[in-house]
Amino acid sequence: MGKVICAGLGPGDPELMSVKSDRVIRAARHLAFFRKKGRAGQARSIVKDMLRDDVVEYPMEYPVTTELRFDSPEYRQLMVDFYAEWADRLADLATREDVVVLCEGDPFFYGSFMHLHTRLQGRAEVEVLPAIPGMVGCWNALDTPFTWGDDVVTVLMGTLPEADLVDHMTRADALVVMKTGRNLPAVKRALAQAGRLDDAWLVEKGTMPGERIVKLAETGEDDCPYFAIVLVHGQGRRPEASE
Repeated sequence: MGKVICAGLGPGDPELMSVKSDRVIRAARHLAFFRKKGRAGQARSIVKDMLRDDVVEYPMEYPVTTELRFDSPEYRQLMVDFYAEWADRLADLATREDVVVLCEGDPFFYGSFMHLHTRLQGRAEVEVLPAIPGMVGCWNALDTPFTWGDDVVTVLMGTLPEADLVDHMTRADALVVMKTGRNLPAVKRALAQAGRLDDAWLVEKGTMPGERIVKLAETGEDDCPYFAIVLVHGQGRRPEASE
């Protein structure tokens, strides 16, 4: 009897992957990964030079991404059916041998695998390999400490209502905004209203080829990269230079 192993890939640079995930991926006979229809898949691209020649691949293609609102009943039902189908397929495969599922960042930090993990409980043995979250790779790319002293880190989704974004941003110390993409104009408006826009950075494809770092205020309204995170550094208690 096999098991389902979710390998966290980290922020994108294969050299920042854990030793354990690296070893498991290189040995994988069965490999599943999420991707958008018509795309290679970001997770698959990260491991492209690590796979054995006889690996059997299972692309888990999202039935919908941005075509419908994420909070619409149609979107929710399509995604429920998608995760249910793949939980069934993975559970069946795991009755015979191991299958490795790729997940960018850390699987339990907003990772799609969470939805499969919930549905696989009691049906298959599941092991999750933790990893460096993508936002950590992005704030290290800025080469500046992200938090100081008593700073509190607030992580927001760009999909939140604009008024909620403003409320959280106004009260935040260090700030991370994920799921930007087409939500970026609303994120910029909220940061401006909270008085934080001039301190915000946009990091696209952090730690990966094509990495781009720019002040968010300098980006255009149509500049909405999908693999991007917005960061605002904390400015809390710092030690004196003489300490």
